[in-house]
Amino acid sequence: MMKTYSMKASEIDKKWLVIDATDLVLGRLASIVAMRLRGKHKPTFTPSMDCGDHVIIINAEKIAMTGKKYTNKKYYWHTGYPGGIKERTARQIIEGKHPERVMIKAVERMISRNPMGRKQMKNLHVYGGSEHPHEAQKPEVLDVASMNTKNIRSA
Repeated sequence: MMKTYSMKASEIDKKWLVIDATDLVLGRLASIVAMRLRGKHKPTFTPSMDCGDHVIIINAEKIAMTGKKYTNKKYYWHTGYPGGIKERTARQIIEGKHPERVMIKAVERMISRNPMGRKQMKNLHVYGGSEHPHEAQKPEVLDVASMNTKNIRSA
């Protein structure tokens, strides 16, 4: 009889990965990142433990979208006041002050909305430019573009 393996907190080995988002398709990248943050790519995956890796995404402002999502995709929020629904298009956010927020939202919506999901989201580090302050962690480069031809969008 086989026993189900359950990881203990002392056995967790977290890696640091860096991904260059230049010309990568938003949703495809987000699903890969969400899987890495949860730790589902590991054979030792345990649902009740935060066994995922730290993911650094650089060049988030150069993310690509298929179809007309860049101009037509809308992000909504409510101020809490009557008639206070507001919206911004993906283009307005990416060309604005915080282009990394589009990437963060895409990943956030693929991770479960509970205390474990919030803990896993803290392992995501997204930067609009090509610089990041995590060189000391010696992150490995994860080449998402070579995983599947559809992951990259060339205009």
